[in-house]
Amino acid sequence: MDTTVTAHKTRWWSGGKSPFNMEYGKLMMWYFLMSDAFTFGAFLISYGTIRFSQNFWPDPNVVFNAFPGAGHANLPLAFVSVMTFILIMSSVTMVLAVHEGHHGNRKGVVKWLAWTIVGGLAFLGCQAWEWHHLITGQHPVLVDGKIELWGQTMSHNPWGSLVPGLEHDGHQVRQPGPVAFGGYFFGITGFHGFHVFSGVIINIIMLIMAQRGVFDRRGHYLMIEKAGLYWHFVDLVWVFVFLCFYLI
Repeated sequence: MDTTVTAHKTRWWSGGKSPFNMEYGKLMMWYFLMSDAFTFGAFLISYGTIRFSQNFWPDPNVVFNAFPGAGHANLPLAFVSVMTFILIMSSVTMVLAVHEGHHGNRKGVVKWLAWTIVGGLAFLGCQAWEWHHLITGQHPVLVDGKIELWGQTMSHNPWGSLVPGLEHDGHQVRQPGPVAFGGYFFGITGFHGFHVFSGVIINIIMLIMAQRGVFDRRGHYLMIEKAGLYWHFVDLVWVFVFLCFYLI
């Protein structure tokens, strides 16, 4: 007796619903964030390579010890800790905005997005103060046998090793530090600050769209979730920037 065998071809995806079970825009956001993570990773690896190839590197407890309104008080890492707290709290408010979006609550989305924007702007304001303080600082540095007053710039680093027994106006005089420190610090923190600024602009646009009922008419708040992914990524990157520049 002849036996007939019928082969059935399995079609894993026949179109329509995404094979990744994810909305297209969200998937593309993940791809973008992955590529952006590679960029930040390359920057930080480059920074680490240069740093650990040097015999001397500025001590973050000395470089970042100022606080607005505190005069000459020595408060190592206090201000950057405030900056980090602000950014982390803005991530919390972003989570709440996404949560309200899942429940279709326009007022809740608007409220928490507004607080997220405030947090982002506050972080940028803090970073602007820190940059201004570093650039305009007056630190005594021994250069070719003469004492000069330097701020931290791309080409000048006043945070070298101490000159034994030499002071200027009550401040210990130092040797010039490695120039690479300024380039990496301003470059990487500035690149991150640009991401924060971009996130603030995106959130402002989302806030306006939510207020005008755009998402209600669409029947979903997926755009808020995509903006939230970007904002959380920016916050996560700051953790690594904080670790590399301020803690290690």
